[in-house]
Amino acid sequence: MRDFYYRSELGRAAQKGVRDKLTARWSDVRGLTIAGYGFAVPLLRPFLGKAEAVIGLMPAPQGVMHWPAESDNHSVLCDEVRWPLANDSVDRLVMMHGLENGDHPLALLDEAHRVLSPQGRAVIVVPNRGALWARSDRTPFGYGQPYSRGQITKLLGEGGFITTDQTSALFFPPSERRIWMRSARGLERLGSRWGFERVGGVLMIEAMRRDTAAPRGLRTADRPPLRVLEGIPLSGAQPAWRDRSDPPRR
Repeated sequence: MRDFYYRSELGRAAQKGVRDKLTARWSDVRGLTIAGYGFAVPLLRPFLGKAEAVIGLMPAPQGVMHWPAESDNHSVLCDEVRWPLANDSVDRLVMMHGLENGDHPLALLDEAHRVLSPQGRAVIVVPNRGALWARSDRTPFGYGQPYSRGQITKLLGEGGFITTDQTSALFFPPSERRIWMRSARGLERLGSRWGFERVGGVLMIEAMRRDTAAPRGLRTADRPPLRVLEGIPLSGAQPAWRDRSDPPRR
């Protein structure tokens, strides 16, 4: 994901296409706490220096990296269902490459529900099941579970959220051919203007929490211990220690 978003032309174009939609929606973030889960840090940079706090939550199987590279670190390693944040502490939450790659989507949404403030907003970015981006393994959107608009709306409802708005992004194909890279910005504008939501590579669903929802995630006893990462691992995180009685991990 790091190589795709920061070292490829296609990744930088995808980053801009999704980020522009997010910053247009969250234009004034003064005094707010913003968190991103999954690999959402490419979307968070415009909020640095404007919001009260910006936090990048990176799940253990993915690994963690120092972000932003040129200044103080704002990223933290976390478990999928156990975030190091207080209840009701986040005003804006964005999830990208998180929900579709998680093992326990409802438990993940429970954790998002817990940390989001009563008037907070969440934007969930997932691959569009019917679009080209979900069918290409050249990008991170080609992995994990893609969603249709109805599927993600239903899942968010089961997780205790009310959908407040829906949009799409990435109206250009997942190709690094020069013709598509040159026309990417124009295609994004046309797709948004003419409402070609069904062909957008990703769905962006804005939601608020519903406080009457009962938790649907994992019981505390079912939550595995968090493994310790050192730097950016190449083959997954390894435990710092292990008792002989512990069952082997896959």
